[in-house]
Amino acid sequence: MNNLVIAFLMTLIAGLSTGIGSLIAFVAKSTNTKFLSISLGFSAGVMIYVSFVEIFPKGLGMLTQELGERGGSWVTVLSFFGGLGLIAIIDKLIPSEENPHEIRNVEEESQPLAKDNGKLMRMGLMTALAIALHNFPEGLATFVSALQSPKVAIPIVAAIAIHNIPEGIAVSVPIYQATGSKKKAFMFSFLSGLAEPIGALIGWLLIMPIMNDVVYGIIFAAIAGIMVFISLDELLPAAEEYGEHHLAIYGLTAGMVLMAISLLLFI
Repeated sequence: MNNLVIAFLMTLIAGLSTGIGSLIAFVAKSTNTKFLSISLGFSAGVMIYVSFVEIFPKGLGMLTQELGERGGSWVTVLSFFGGLGLIAIIDKLIPSEENPHEIRNVEEESQPLAKDNGKLMRMGLMTALAIALHNFPEGLATFVSALQSPKVAIPIVAAIAIHNIPEGIAVSVPIYQATGSKKKAFMFSFLSGLAEPIGALIGWLLIMPIMNDVVYGIIFAAIAGIMVFISLDELLPAAEEYGEHHLAIYGLTAGMVLMAISLLLFI
């Protein structure tokens, strides 16, 4: 029970960091693009390294032990690309104007406000839906990782949290443009982060009755795919968009180094 509570709290912290991004959007006079670029690159480095060095091998080990080397290897690879494909489909289904991973800066807060109430309602609902769809698999990934492998959990939570901060900016800025209300913009941004712990609970309740080493192995391989896609499709492009190519790569390298050291410390 203690492990469940800890895993849920970690997922909650990661998800609600969207509220931090919203506060930054309203407090900061301009976007600290260099900091965001390095932070997003760092987050991508953590997630890519831990996916290929820790999570994917853990899934492979469980599946080959249960299904044999050939069968386990095939299921692991299929699960990896299944997770990657799932998050890719979710991302593809969301129009770019409502996609919370589209880059927006704090400076956009000062642009003219939208006046069309119908468009305002659609923007609010679609933004909330977009965040929920993106964060559900992320929440399950964070939760299962924290539950099964505590040594991996903290860096993953930090990476997801960093990833969610600019997401909070991306959500709060257009809602503020549409409503003129910072309170509403913050509320939407903050509540959207709840999709991660909710997704974790729903996912866990659905798979708990059938949970065994094979299911764990499939989930771990799928989590690796989800994290790799998020890193390559969202974090790295965002890091370069906010800052410079080299800053993004420096952050990426630093994230990998920190993740490697943290894993070595637990051997």
